[in-house]
Amino acid sequence: MRRDRVGIDGFNLALPHGTGVATYGHALSEALRGLGRSIDVIYGLDVSRAAPEALRETLFFDRLAQRRTEAAGRTTLGQAMRRAFLSPSVREPREVTISGRVVREGAPRLPVFDRLFTLGGLYPLAARHFRRYGRFLTVRLPDPPAIMHWTYPLPLRLEGALNLYTVHDLVPLRLPFTTLDDKVYHDRLLRECLARGDHIVTVSEASRRDILDFFPVDPARVTNTYQAALSPGAEADGGSLTARLRALFDLKPEGYFLFVGAIEPKKNVGRLIEAYLAAELETPLVLVGPRAWLADDELKLLEGAHGMRLPGAGRIRRIDYLPTDHLRTLMRGARAVVFPSLYEGFGLPVLEAMTLGAPVMTSAAGAPAEVVGDAGCLVDPYDVPGMTRALRRLDGDDALRTGLREAGGQRATAFSMSAYRRRLWALHARLLDEPPLISPRGEHFGDIA
Repeated sequence: MRRDRVGIDGFNLALPHGTGVATYGHALSEALRGLGRSIDVIYGLDVSRAAPEALRETLFFDRLAQRRTEAAGRTTLGQAMRRAFLSPSVREPREVTISGRVVREGAPRLPVFDRLFTLGGLYPLAARHFRRYGRFLTVRLPDPPAIMHWTYPLPLRLEGALNLYTVHDLVPLRLPFTTLDDKVYHDRLLRECLARGDHIVTVSEASRRDILDFFPVDPARVTNTYQAALSPGAEADGGSLTARLRALFDLKPEGYFLFVGAIEPKKNVGRLIEAYLAAELETPLVLVGPRAWLADDELKLLEGAHGMRLPGAGRIRRIDYLPTDHLRTLMRGARAVVFPSLYEGFGLPVLEAMTLGAPVMTSAAGAPAEVVGDAGCLVDPYDVPGMTRALRRLDGDDALRTGLREAGGQRATAFSMSAYRRRLWALHARLLDEPPLISPRGEHFGDIA
């Protein structure tokens, strides 16, 4: 076991278009590298065991670029037989050596890593194993890391490591009407993570309180590390931002409101659209995010109400998916980012908006309010008239937006990469029984709660 080595999973990192948890995984790997840690990443992509070692790199990037979940696609006869005769034996992912021979320009982004491992179908296999045996599937790596950060509740454990499970939120249990999850399975999985994991990590005090309210767990075993936004990249000056917005979206700086997130009940898009239409604003509303469960219900006001298309619906634009740099351009130029979600474990879009200098409107309760503090316009997510008033204020009050930009930028520093590294260093030091003194970067990390 290497005490300076940490593992993370590649479950969400391999999903199509990425997810908020994938962003969390990238930020975690970046923070761990800043702490001087060696990093192992375990993917579940199918790199044929019959393939020569020299071909693994090519096959890995081929599978990664297919941008589909592991469970998608045809099931081979061999896979069907392995499922039928599922064994509880230990699984050993194969190492993929990244030589640089494969051109990575345009390939899906990898997290920071030192060693890369993969085993085809690992994550659905683990779920089937848990359903059948009620136990986590064991994974074995050569010279394993001291700590394994599972970035999601996954029914896996790494042999020879301290296994940490990140529980981002309790949405399936707190808002069961907003998800299609198997609630019985999810509850069993969380209870097993809490019982068998060496520690539980979460991303806000709101989520930590929910975990302690729902489950009989020692509070000392649940740590909120928050999370950090990834580096926003080079700031665009006024001229280039104006040009990019015009060329890519036919929009002007501060000329639109922006929502970012999946179109689903939890994100509260239906009430946001209702509030926007009631506000009768000329400033467009741009919705960026894929259609998810019950999206039709959330978007029904856009597609006609009472047998007619509402006049203001034409000022609402939908974009299904954007690459990260395009999304950041939209955030930088927004009049305000509006995110009145019903429930979030953290609320990454509000942190990203503050980091990029956009005013924020978000929910007054739960994790988003915790992240924003006094630096945003807070609304009751169930109060449509209240949201309407907030949109009108944000649209018409230049001084309010300027103040929120300044306050948001200051507030975002509490969730900087440096602050995130300090919280991770303190957690690792406690778990490994090491003094939280000075990191390899020379940063003083003592006396951290």
